[in-house]
Amino acid sequence: MSSALPADDDLNDDLPVDPTTGQPADQPADAVGATITPYRDGPLIVRGDFRLVDQDGAEIDPGRRTVALCRCGKSGIKPFCDGTHKRSGFSAPSAPSRPRPAAAIRSASREGGRPA
Repeated sequence: MSSALPADDDLNDDLPVDPTTGQPADQPADAVGATITPYRDGPLIVRGDFRLVDQDGAEIDPGRRTVALCRCGKSGIKPFCDGTHKRSGFSAPSAPSRPRPAAAIRSASREGGRPA
């Protein structure tokens, strides 16, 4: 099993770009913790302070504060993305097609009502 991660340039493919710097948009300076962004037909991009562990609780050192995690299941360097999703025809939306039930409950509790 290879411990190599995708090059920084590989993580930047198809990411939003900050128009002022021309670099990939990063997490806002005032954000706390991690931001996880599912990219359409691609990986999960994790930015910020996070801890990655395997199912036994052993820490996996990502080597950086921004990583791409495989969503297609075909990467040769799981849990990290190696770009295989592009060649395999992986298809997935960026957001759920319908809201999760918990989201409706949280929204209703904020508004002081009951979920529909």
